[in-house]
Amino acid sequence: MGVFRQAALAAALAFAVTGAWAKDFTAGDIVIKKPWSRATVQGMANGVSYFELHNHGDEDDRLVDVASPVSGKAELHTHEKDGDVMRMRQVPHIEVPAQGQAVLEPGGYHVMLMKLHEPLEQDSSFPLTLTFEHAGEVTVDVHVERMMKSRAEHDHDDHDHDEHDHH
Repeated sequence: MGVFRQAALAAALAFAVTGAWAKDFTAGDIVIKKPWSRATVQGMANGVSYFELHNHGDEDDRLVDVASPVSGKAELHTHEKDGDVMRMRQVPHIEVPAQGQAVLEPGGYHVMLMKLHEPLEQDSSFPLTLTFEHAGEVTVDVHVERMMKSRAEHDHDDHDHDEHDHH
C-alpha cells in the first residue's frame, strides 16, 4: 500500500472516529451536544464531564440528575468566587431556558464523577444518564479527550469532594 493511500485511509478512519464522537443526543426538546471528559490517571478519584444543552422548546427545563456506571457517584457542580478563591459546590439543578441553552464547561457548571471505578482512558467513551424535569431521561456517550489540565482543574480533581457544602 502506497504512502498516499495509507494517509488517505488514516484520514478517513480519523474522520469516521471523530464523527462518532460528535453525535448529538435528544431528550424531548433538549439537544445535548459535544459530551466530553478529560482522561484521568490511575489513583485519581474524580473526573469531570462537560456538554452543551440546547432547549428548542417553549418551556423552561432543568437538568436535575446525572448518573454513570464509571463512578460511585455523579453530581451537578458549579464554580463560584468566594472573595479571592474559586470554590466548587454542588447544585440541585441546572436551568435550561426555553429557546436557550446551558453550557457545562471548565470553570463553570460541570458533572462531577466521584469515586471513579477505573481511570477514564483517552479516546474511549462512557455512558452518562441525564435526567431532565420535563424532557425525561437520556443516556449520552461521553468522549474522553486527552489530559490537558490547568493547575486549577488539577487541584479540583484531586481533592475530596465530600468536604464541599452540599445544598
